[in-house]
Amino acid sequence: MSQPKICVTLPAYKAERTLTKTLYDIPPNFADDVILVDDASPDKTVEVAHELGLNVIVHESNKGYGGNQKTCYDHALALGADIIVLLHPDYQYDPKVLPALVAPLLAGKADFSFGSRFANHGKPMQGGMPLYRFWGNRLTTWVENTVLGTNFTELHSGLKAYTRRFLLELDYHRYSDQFVFDSQMLIEAVLLDYRLAEVAIPTRYTEESSSVSVRNSLKYIGSTFTTLFQAKISQKQLRATHLSRLDHLEREDATQLEYNLHA
Repeated sequence: MSQPKICVTLPAYKAERTLTKTLYDIPPNFADDVILVDDASPDKTVEVAHELGLNVIVHESNKGYGGNQKTCYDHALALGADIIVLLHPDYQYDPKVLPALVAPLLAGKADFSFGSRFANHGKPMQGGMPLYRFWGNRLTTWVENTVLGTNFTELHSGLKAYTRRFLLELDYHRYSDQFVFDSQMLIEAVLLDYRLAEVAIPTRYTEESSSVSVRNSLKYIGSTFTTLFQAKISQKQLRATHLSRLDHLEREDATQLEYNLHA
C-alpha cells in the first residue's frame, strides 16, 4: 500500500523575510509537495518562492486570508494530496511540529487536526503572545467550547492539517474570504461530527511575524460569535445540506468508477 501523499500549503502575504527559514525548518522528506499561494504581496515574496523552487500560485489582486486558503486547498487536492497542511510562512508556527500535527490523521484517529499553544499547560505569553490576543483567544475559545460542547484548549491557531476526504466533503468555498474562514470551518466540522484533534505547539511571536491589529481582532471575534450562534441555531439544516452533498459526491464517485471500468 502506498504512503499517503502530504502537501504543505503556504498562504503568503509579505513573507519575503521569513519564507526561507520557514521552508528550511520543514522536516526533511516530510512533504511530497509544497505550494505557496501569494495574495498579491507588494514585496519580493514571489521572487523568493521561485528561487526556493516552490510551486507558486499568484493572486493578481488580494483575495484575503480565507480566499488564499481556498486556492491553497484547491491546488493541493488537484495534485492528489491525501493530507493537506496549512502552514503560515511568517515563521510564527514552528514547522518542526508538522509530523506531530499530521500523526492523528495518518493513524486514522482524526479528520482535522490543529495546533494549540495552550495544550499541555502551554504559556503562550512567554512566547511573545500580546496580552490582547491572549485574552481574546481565551474568551472566544471559552464561548465556543460552551456552545459547541467541546473542551479544546485553543480554537484559534493557524496551524492545521486535514484529510483529503474532509476537504472534499466540507464545502469550504461557501466560507468567507476573510479571517473568519477558520472559525467557519472549525465550527461546522464540530457540528457535523467530524473528528478533531489538537496538538500542542510552541508559541513564537517575532517582529517579522504577522500580527492582527486590535481592531481587526475585535472584528474577527464578532464574526466568529455570529458564525457560532447562526450555525448552532441552523444545525439541523446544516446537517441536511451536508448529507445532500455527501450523497451527491457518492453518486459522482460511482459514475467515475463505472466510466473507468468501461474506458
